[in-house]
Amino acid sequence: MTSVSRRGIVAGATAAGVALGALASSAGPASAAPDVTWPAVKRPRDLRRIVWWSAAELSAAIRQRKVSCVEVMTAYLDHIATVNPAVNAIVGLRPRAELLAEAAEKDRLLARGRYQGWMHGFPQAVKDLANVKGLPTSAGFFGRPGVPSAAPAAADALFVERVRAAGAIFIGKTNTPEFGLGSHTYNEVFGTTLNAYDQSRSAGGSSGGAAVAVALRMLPVADGSDFFGSLRNPPGWNNVLGLRPSYGRVPGAGNEQFVQQGGTEGPIARDARDLALLLATMSGYDVRAPLSIEQDPEPLATVRRSSLRGVRLAWLGDLGGYLPMEPEVLAVTGAAVDRMRALGASVDRLDGLPSGPGFAGNADLWPTWLVFRHWISGGLNKPVYDNPAWRPHLKPEAVYEIEGLLTGADGNPALSGLDVWNASVKRTGLYNAFRVLFEKYDYVLLPTAQVMPFDADLHWPTEIEGVAMSTYHRWMEVTAIGTLLGAPTLAMPAGFGPSGLPIGLQVIGRNHDDAGVIELAAAWERATRFVEDHPPALIAP
Repeated sequence: MTSVSRRGIVAGATAAGVALGALASSAGPASAAPDVTWPAVKRPRDLRRIVWWSAAELSAAIRQRKVSCVEVMTAYLDHIATVNPAVNAIVGLRPRAELLAEAAEKDRLLARGRYQGWMHGFPQAVKDLANVKGLPTSAGFFGRPGVPSAAPAAADALFVERVRAAGAIFIGKTNTPEFGLGSHTYNEVFGTTLNAYDQSRSAGGSSGGAAVAVALRMLPVADGSDFFGSLRNPPGWNNVLGLRPSYGRVPGAGNEQFVQQGGTEGPIARDARDLALLLATMSGYDVRAPLSIEQDPEPLATVRRSSLRGVRLAWLGDLGGYLPMEPEVLAVTGAAVDRMRALGASVDRLDGLPSGPGFAGNADLWPTWLVFRHWISGGLNKPVYDNPAWRPHLKPEAVYEIEGLLTGADGNPALSGLDVWNASVKRTGLYNAFRVLFEKYDYVLLPTAQVMPFDADLHWPTEIEGVAMSTYHRWMEVTAIGTLLGAPTLAMPAGFGPSGLPIGLQVIGRNHDDAGVIELAAAWERATRFVEDHPPALIAP
């Protein structure tokens, strides 16, 4: 079994790269720490407190030799050993002795004056859809009963090259659903990842392991990937931040570069500064990704906004009742939007998607999405489906996407080239309608999911408020908008409901304005302190 390429396995659109493996690394030399204002830190009396530092604080402490990389690795591994068994977020953890030896080598580099980058000595775990050299990529499928395990990857995924060059130590992987399909992190290789705030509830997906690991301070920051909300729902359900970047901001190398404009990697963090630092590290043009954005990624590391005063917001809510949505979701997110207004933002409620030439608004959203999803996800997963030994082990969600492309689903025939063309015309109409909308508003707001975290024993919600969900992902329709736009879409905490569980807000920005959505999140966190003031009970002091 060969390694799985990043473009073949990405956030719910998966396996065409199974037989191809990753491209050889061409990462250049690592840069020094970004030119930002670094926080002041002191060596803690109790080294177990290291895990409570932000990523920026941890970086400054290592660079200034306030703590050693061995001390950092020890603190994190001890914390993981205590917390991870309750949630199953980090999987494939490497042996402790190996990791401490790598940390000691990082200390020796510092002693010789060699500083690799702002993540020097960081413990890092990569979502188990992306290759890390020397580690297997299970994609939640390879290694399950009846399917052989993946061989160790021969090379890093493109963004992993960049994180490694910045000095990180890869300790293992974060859990994901099979091939990233479905916003609930469970599989038959590693089991289910549980919510950071309630271990009877779902963590979301497909970046559920990453979001829970960050929320519970088992990682300073984490990567995730997103086709259909995978960098938005898990952060929303675990009270952290996630960013689906503008398409092309974080490039990926793989077997297909021109059609697959659905899945993309991005950062997860506990605050906006850390989110920006990791985004800058993951971003930047690469010749292997011809559609990658050529803007200099370094300015992304700096966040500036300190106030919401004067910001113009459009609140879409449930699209005027079009989206079935639990009352608790609307109550918490609506209260957050009211708080933004009280903080000086100008907020207008819009009762539906904007329409325009080629796009009829709400009515066109789901039909357009289904064509796009079947086409991309079905095509990427078809090599696994074509293997007669593997097909019987695919979960129904994967079969649904593939057969939706090949033979048809939901009463629709197999997709034709004209179907794809017409859906792309509608997608263009949606983009142009939002382009006009952004002449009046700076950001568009939506909830990160249509339900609160559900029982972890469920596969997916089959109904919302008495409305049947027609597919395994219909309850996440609210996230299709940001994906279809290709726009930067950030998830940030909205608050907690009567259930005691968190939910988030999606912030959609203008095309390529990734820095802008992070700046809004920075202003919001200064006003609310949701992450700092509401740690999960598993780790609360």
